[in-house]
Parts: sequence; structure tokens; C-alpha cells
Amino acid sequence: METTRMIELIGFLQKDLAIPASDLQLALRHPEQTPSSLPMILWQYGLVTLSQLDQIFDWLQRSF
Repeated sequence: METTRMIELIGFLQKDLAIPASDLQLALRHPEQTPSSLPMILWQYGLVTLSQLDQIFDWLQRSF
């Protein structure tokens, strides 16, 4: 189930927020990445804005 959630989250990040695949790959190399921690990892690396982070958390809340 965790893999399905991650795939759906990555799809949302790429399609709706236009996060480049290279940015996602960088964040996915982080050893603690899960669907719930990935947004914070992206933000910590400066790959998403606070506004985008809010959108991600809203999406996670609706989807899971």
C-alpha cells in the first residue's frame, strides 16, 4: 500500500505542481522518505515553496 501512495503522490507532484523529476529524484534518495515525509524533504531542500507545501498537505489529507 505504501508504494501505491508514493506513486500517487509523485504523480500529483509532477502533474499538478510541476515539480521536475530531477528534484523528486533528489528527495527520494533521502533515507527517511515516505509519503508523509516527502513534502518536508522537498521543502527542506528548497524544491517547493510554502504555498506548494500547503497544497501537498491538503492533497495528502484528501487522498489518504
